[in-house]
Amino acid sequence: VLNFKRSAAHLHCDSCYSRRCRARVEPSASCALVPCRLLCGAVFHLCKEEDHLLLCPNVRVPCLNAEYGCPIQLPRSSRAAHLQVCPASVVCCSMEWLRWPVDDTNPNNFNAMQDNMMKERETHGEALDVAMALVDQSDLYARLKMKPLYPELMEQEEEEDIKEESREEIAVGGVQDQNPTLPVSSMSENHAAEETAQRVTQPPMINMEKYNLFEMMFSMERGACAVAQENLENPKQKQKLANEGRSQKAPEQERQDTTSPRSCPPPDTSKTGLAPWQEGVLERLGQELTPQEYNMYMVHHGRMLLAFGQIEACTSREKDFVYGSLEPIAVQTLHSFKVPVSYRHKRRVHLNETAARVQTEHRSVDTSDLGASEEDWFVDEAEATLLGYAEMAVMGHKISETKGADGLYVDFGTQTHSFRTSPFKQRTTLAEVMADRPLKLLLQLQAETVNSRNNRASCAFTFLCGHSFHRREFATHFRNVHSDIQMCLSEWFEQQCPLAYLGCTYRQRRFHPSTQKATVTYNQQLRCFNLRPDVLPSLDGKTGDGEDRLSSLPYEVLCHMASFLDSQSLSQLALVSRLMRQVCSSLLQERGMVTLRWERTTSSHGRAKWKSKPVWEFSHLFSAVDSWNMADIPPISAHLKVCPFYQKTEQKERVALPFITEKQQKSPKGQSLLNHFTGQR
Repeated sequence: VLNFKRSAAHLHCDSCYSRRCRARVEPSASCALVPCRLLCGAVFHLCKEEDHLLLCPNVRVPCLNAEYGCPIQLPRSSRAAHLQVCPASVVCCSMEWLRWPVDDTNPNNFNAMQDNMMKERETHGEALDVAMALVDQSDLYARLKMKPLYPELMEQEEEEDIKEESREEIAVGGVQDQNPTLPVSSMSENHAAEETAQRVTQPPMINMEKYNLFEMMFSMERGACAVAQENLENPKQKQKLANEGRSQKAPEQERQDTTSPRSCPPPDTSKTGLAPWQEGVLERLGQELTPQEYNMYMVHHGRMLLAFGQIEACTSREKDFVYGSLEPIAVQTLHSFKVPVSYRHKRRVHLNETAARVQTEHRSVDTSDLGASEEDWFVDEAEATLLGYAEMAVMGHKISETKGADGLYVDFGTQTHSFRTSPFKQRTTLAEVMADRPLKLLLQLQAETVNSRNNRASCAFTFLCGHSFHRREFATHFRNVHSDIQMCLSEWFEQQCPLAYLGCTYRQRRFHPSTQKATVTYNQQLRCFNLRPDVLPSLDGKTGDGEDRLSSLPYEVLCHMASFLDSQSLSQLALVSRLMRQVCSSLLQERGMVTLRWERTTSSHGRAKWKSKPVWEFSHLFSAVDSWNMADIPPISAHLKVCPFYQKTEQKERVALPFITEKQQKSPKGQSLLNHFTGQR
């Protein structure tokens, strides 16, 4: 903002921009030329010094991301270059993928292999795709609610639950907005919460005196509105009656005016209206309307006047269509639908042809007719819930929902669920139901890309990376994690046995970084991939008695060693001890990033308030891998020699080819293998 007051005092300085101005210094006209005190090279009049500080490139100003947590003060000319290394320039990875439930109808669904890997994961370690699928499954369980699919299996809310919900609404500020006249400022929070909870839980009481009073007022207003509506429908009559009332007013009419509108009898409009079917309508039109209005009425309603006999028809044909009077006629409806011929030749929307469906009929059956025991009635909550949400994501409706297939067929969907843990609470999730159950993988190992139909907003089976990285680290993260590892897990980065569909759990990782020998692993706690270097047992950093030899090194040496670690290693090293935390903290300004952590607080008036504070941390990025090399491991064919699921079938008997047998029967002499392929006899 320029200082217009000071520049307006000096008329010459207001329009002078010359570095060699030689105007004489006068108190009311001009001032002396001075250079910039920060040595940026600018020369200006002394009255413009404050304005120049708003544009000077050498003035130290906060970073552009100061509101996001960056504490650095730097010259204005360096702010653009600082954005490349600014710790508050953070990018959240928005990579999404789909993971559908296991298809039990597919014969090659690898269910046996997944069950065997879940049993052997503690002893032989977890595969990358299995570990990632388990993490996605836990996230999915926490998101899926039981109420949308099974509203009939929910418990009824008790009074205590209603009180808790009302108190939560008070904290958010929802109940106070409904009662703006409540003096909340003059009472404490607890008293307001108890009073609001009592008001919610108590049944509404009706005051009969007020109810009767309001009912009488509404009845009077209804009668007045009916009279006003009749006057509005006949404006000419209203004006005529008003003029007559001014000159002479009958005593009976005066008594009617003083009575209540409720005692007025309904007026007879059969002989005073202007409708074409009322008696004497043409005489009233000639008296009340002007010639132009009368002709316009005849143009619009002439056909109806002919139909009701108000005017005579000009032709004999029109005379035949005079009704005389209106009488109600019983309405007869006929439901008929003729399928177009071209409709049969169109392809059906569903897979199975509806014309080939088996004829069904409605019957009342019982569960005992199925021949199943009571144990078979109960189903797994996880499998049923995943199937229900998959139906909503793919087909767009619930399983037990009636839906019209086309103009001819309607699918009646009925589904009854029996769970051992039902009834459920109102806010129960699938993770709470499956908390005490043995871990079982119910999602497919292969991840799919997200399309426009199954996005995160409409599909529950969409998963988000969600990790935060520095802007300079994001390209490396997306290339190494999502492009190189995640999207190439199936049969490329991690190769599995060809007999995995039979239950074989053998896997081998084919690639490792070209710069170092390391193994790619998946950390389920951090939900990210990492590199585990192949270190000799003698270099693990510990002696036989458990003493940490690394912590005995000088602090400066530890800081120098930590500077060679990647961001993910630094974040894990900071959790080892207080010393290592101090060592890693020295690298936060250079290698770390600052993010905003939002915390919810409650104000004195009971309203929810969110407050943010900057938090310094390291990202979950491992060392950048520019290229991958093939691991020095035997091929997968070597495993087939010892695979327990590979069964050989040796054929010792000779089997003659059908074509050769026919040739031998036709010409038994002079037949050879050479003649067979050359076609010579």
